[in-house]
Amino acid sequence: MTIHQQFDGAGIPAAGDVSRPLRLRPHWIGKTPAGIQRRHLLKRRRTVFAFLNVATWFALILWLGTILRAGGWSGIDIAIMSCFALAAPWGVLGIWNALTGLWLLYRRQDGRRNWLAQVAPYAAAGKADAPIRSRTAIVMTICNEAPERAIARLAAVRDSLERTSAPEAYDYFILSDTNDDAIAAVEAREFARWQEQAGLVQSAAAGAQPRLVYRRRDRNSGFKAGNIRDFCERWGSRYDFFLPLDADSLMSGETIERMVRICQAWPRIGILQSLVVGAPSNSLFARIFQFGMRQGMRPYAIGSAWWNGDCGQYWGHNALVRTEPFLEHCELPELPEGALFGERILSHDQVEAVLMRKAGYEVRVLPIETGSWEDNPPDLLEFMQRDTRWCQGNLQYVHLLGMKNIEPTSRFQLIWAVMMFLNLPAWTSIIALIALKPLDGEPLTGVTAISAIGFYVFFLLMFLAPKLAGYADIALTRGELARYGGGLRFAVSATFEIVFSFLLAAVVSFRTSIFMAGLLFGKQIRWGGQHRDARSMRFATAASALWPHLLFGLAIYAIAMQTAPQLILWSLPLTLGYVLAIPFAIAGASPRLGALAARRRICAIPEDFNLPPVLAQMARADGLSGDASENNGKRTPAIATS
Repeated sequence: MTIHQQFDGAGIPAAGDVSRPLRLRPHWIGKTPAGIQRRHLLKRRRTVFAFLNVATWFALILWLGTILRAGGWSGIDIAIMSCFALAAPWGVLGIWNALTGLWLLYRRQDGRRNWLAQVAPYAAAGKADAPIRSRTAIVMTICNEAPERAIARLAAVRDSLERTSAPEAYDYFILSDTNDDAIAAVEAREFARWQEQAGLVQSAAAGAQPRLVYRRRDRNSGFKAGNIRDFCERWGSRYDFFLPLDADSLMSGETIERMVRICQAWPRIGILQSLVVGAPSNSLFARIFQFGMRQGMRPYAIGSAWWNGDCGQYWGHNALVRTEPFLEHCELPELPEGALFGERILSHDQVEAVLMRKAGYEVRVLPIETGSWEDNPPDLLEFMQRDTRWCQGNLQYVHLLGMKNIEPTSRFQLIWAVMMFLNLPAWTSIIALIALKPLDGEPLTGVTAISAIGFYVFFLLMFLAPKLAGYADIALTRGELARYGGGLRFAVSATFEIVFSFLLAAVVSFRTSIFMAGLLFGKQIRWGGQHRDARSMRFATAASALWPHLLFGLAIYAIAMQTAPQLILWSLPLTLGYVLAIPFAIAGASPRLGALAARRRICAIPEDFNLPPVLAQMARADGLSGDASENNGKRTPAIATS
């Protein structure tokens, strides 16, 4: 057995010449493709993690069964039990990912904390001063987006990389799938402006390889995945890596250079995914949402990376991808003709991660909050639109579950991506069924009633587990509360976010349930441009989208009023979002409330108090963005079309 890789004396892959075959020593066979970890170690972790999840799920099923069977089983009891069995695994996984991450963060070995060495031992290579020997393409995919905003972000990334040790190692591509000619004209104009400001117009005209490239496709075949593949087929041979960015993505040059060094040192890492967090925002909805995501992400991501190991997740952007194996092995498979959820794969990222791992390359997540951001949807309607796109894309994975020769963990991730959305109609059904439960004539009394209350409280804690783990991490880590503006401000923000999360969960789960029902009757959704900035929402706009939520909530309360009025109060964390959906959407979109929250630093993140240079540049660009309708005398560049 041979591989084309050089090793240091300790049997660890070393940077350097990777062209000379080297016969492996026997002890190396039991390691992952990059040699980062031993397979039996990851197998043991996955076995323990699976046991904890299955045992917890089974215990919850037994607990619920003892409550429902009091007085005998009814049809409603069986329906509740069936829906809970389908819905609970997602929440159980959240508990154990969060607790595992928190345990790793505070576990001490040899008298010190060293969680990064256990979760991401490859990360140390990013801190070295090894020279950048590779070439990387920074590619931004856009489709009917605001051109000034998107290009300003890519320009900020470039300016940050220009301050690193090897700025010449990076080229920049804007890959447009825009089908609106007016927007495309602005794209071309703004690109020409950026090219001129960067001083690269003359070098490109003189015949040198252009470092800034704009390409617009005539046909948007394959959507974003097809856009990336077109880049790889045209220009991929020039680059060792490419780093995909969405129109709302932003990364610091320091973080990108760190990721490049890691992938140089570990030639069998095929995808290295950064931990993407929300950027500062003046949108009230986005501020509260990303505050909660920030807290829930760190322990959850660490716990997930600990057992996922070499079969990590890929989110399609803000990640470093090795070009050659991606081009050779990661073309998306064809779905069957007449496939239930569409014939073209929409959510391409996790499929590409599965194919990369199948090809013998590791997919790793760098679970560190550093220099990788995105903008979150500015209002509830945009958030729901994005969520339904993900829903249809993930449900398409049911056609891929039988893929041959993929890792068991990779297959599980495809299953889990489907379960992520299947659990939503299950929860919605449970809420409706609980309102009907008193009709079966089996009232809960005595010990059974106390057990039901305990079960309900545990369920609420299960829902909040990742966030609570994150809040605990911030509170226990010295200096972290100060980064969030102090303990009082953090506590107030956390309270706001917990209430917000319950309201949001009710609205989104009901909306997704309706959408999934529509999919069964041929309804489809298409990817396109997204609104990125806060804007006022009219009552009529919110009401036209959310009136079904209001009717559902009122129906639940009307039934409960007739059967068991006390259920209304108990159910408020789960049902209030239905009846408040319309004002909730309007308030979250309000620029005035968003500006007030920003001034008072409500749900502030560390970047609100200490703005990194790349974000500061982006903030200035957003403030100085001009009118997109004017040409301002700038010439348009040569445009590559397909």
